[in-house]
Amino acid sequence: MKYKPTIGLEIHVELKTNSKMFCSCKNDLEETKPNINVCPVCMGHPGTLPVINEEAINRVIKVGLALDCGINQSTYFERKNYFYPDLPKGYQISQYAFPLCKNGNLYINGSKIRIERIHLEEDTAKLIHDGKDTLVDFNRAGVPLMELVTEPDFDNAVDAQKFAQELQLILRYMDISNADMEKGQMRVEANISVSSGRKLGTKIEVKNLNSFRVVGKAIEYEIKRQSEALDKGERVVQETRGWDGNKTFSQRIKEQAHDYRYFPEPDLPPLKISDELVKDLRLEVPELPDQKRVRFKDQYDIQQQDIETFISNRDLSEFYEKVMSELKEWSGKDLPQITANYITSDLLGLIEDRFSEDELKITPENFAEFINILNKGEITSKIAKTVLLEMFNTGKDPSDIIREQGLSRMDDVEDVVKKIIDNNPKAIEDYSKGKDNALQFLIGQAMAQTKGRANPDNLRKLFTKLIK
Repeated sequence: MKYKPTIGLEIHVELKTNSKMFCSCKNDLEETKPNINVCPVCMGHPGTLPVINEEAINRVIKVGLALDCGINQSTYFERKNYFYPDLPKGYQISQYAFPLCKNGNLYINGSKIRIERIHLEEDTAKLIHDGKDTLVDFNRAGVPLMELVTEPDFDNAVDAQKFAQELQLILRYMDISNADMEKGQMRVEANISVSSGRKLGTKIEVKNLNSFRVVGKAIEYEIKRQSEALDKGERVVQETRGWDGNKTFSQRIKEQAHDYRYFPEPDLPPLKISDELVKDLRLEVPELPDQKRVRFKDQYDIQQQDIETFISNRDLSEFYEKVMSELKEWSGKDLPQITANYITSDLLGLIEDRFSEDELKITPENFAEFINILNKGEITSKIAKTVLLEMFNTGKDPSDIIREQGLSRMDDVEDVVKKIIDNNPKAIEDYSKGKDNALQFLIGQAMAQTKGRANPDNLRKLFTKLIK
């Protein structure tokens, strides 16, 4: 490439806590009726005093520990001053000088991405544009908001997009946030510059990227736009830009930190984070996605694409492991790959929405029994789909379904094969001339006659034996 891209990310995440960041109002990100979860504190009424949400502090520290960050044991909140309709106080309580977490990292595609800081602040209200009018919903005002800032360590859109996806997985594994981008629970901003030498180019911030796909597209577009501007001898201006679905567009000149006039929040005490608290919170960090990837490969040795399917859905991976545990009771065998195949392909194919074991009628025990029956050859792979569908719809035991519907494998099929040979002289002639697809036709006829209960390999052997 003629120009070198330099990319950093700023990611905001709404935390799952019972109450808001500095008041006792309910933190309900699913509330649809506006201005219900509000009080004088989060509405910014004069004379009100904020109180720090301890749960939010602990959750951010745990994220920092998961990302190998150092924890600032002495920190405080600050006022970030700016005026906008979604900010009722005229300032936002945030952190600048001493963030809760600093100097972490996350490996993406083998590359170390450094994390400069993770700090905690309050979210703003939600603006709803209705024609010429703008309405304000203060339910979101004051919701605990974590901000993670990376170092400018990306040089391509793919890795930046992957970082955001991996962070979402980590947050979900830790139950820190649902991090649903479509609902605004996770918002990504990209800082992008291009240069032809060692000196970094002019940084452009692209805001409000509401999906992983958009993150990648916006970065790619901005690299192309800036590169073409430099080719024309134009100057790239430092600014904030938005994304309209196809391209970035100018919004405003980018502010500097001093424009916000940060100063310590006078209504909140400094925070002291003890070694004991950090030690206790470290014990609460669960197995993380990358650790699970390694374990699944070592323990089950299944295909990487199946591992990624399980990693992306924690509930599905837990269901798989329960099935594997039950399977040992049924057969004494692991059968990891065939189990993964039927879960990631056949079972997921029946589910319209995201997998949830609580909503699934099939128990891990019954799924293990199903795999055991299939592995023993008691049903064919075609019949297996019928059995699995019935299990999915009714929650019945697979053995009961097979018995009630007469679906067990049919081994005595010589009479069926002879009849098909007698009734299809043209196919027999074609096969005799070396046309292999004629044999497939005959096997298909036999499978239809037996309603899928015959073993295709047995049929092939019989047809080969009986055709003269």
